[in-house]
Amino acid sequence: MSKKFTNNITGIQEGLHPQNLAFWYDVIIKESKEMAPAWLVDKINVKQDPILPMKFNLDISKRAVRYFMMAVDNNLHKMPISTKLYFLKVEETLSDEMDKSLV
Repeated sequence: MSKKFTNNITGIQEGLHPQNLAFWYDVIIKESKEMAPAWLVDKINVKQDPILPMKFNLDISKRAVRYFMMAVDNNLHKMPISTKLYFLKVEETLSDEMDKSLV
């Protein structure tokens, strides 16, 4: 039982490693660009901070946010639990920012 618990904790920790998050950002950005119209492709980017590897700067047009969110939703089932929670929080933050711009 303790081995199973240890494996679960290790899996959760690995899901939040910067290289794991960078991998999922790459997958999501690639899929977003495939779904988006040609004129929006160059408006979907993410950059990982070289000094703070857990910090990602999402540079995305407001018109492209829905393609990003659809790509996140399409990939959530493939992600580890902690990575899934991270990207759900990213979606929530994007939704809040989009709501602020409407007010």
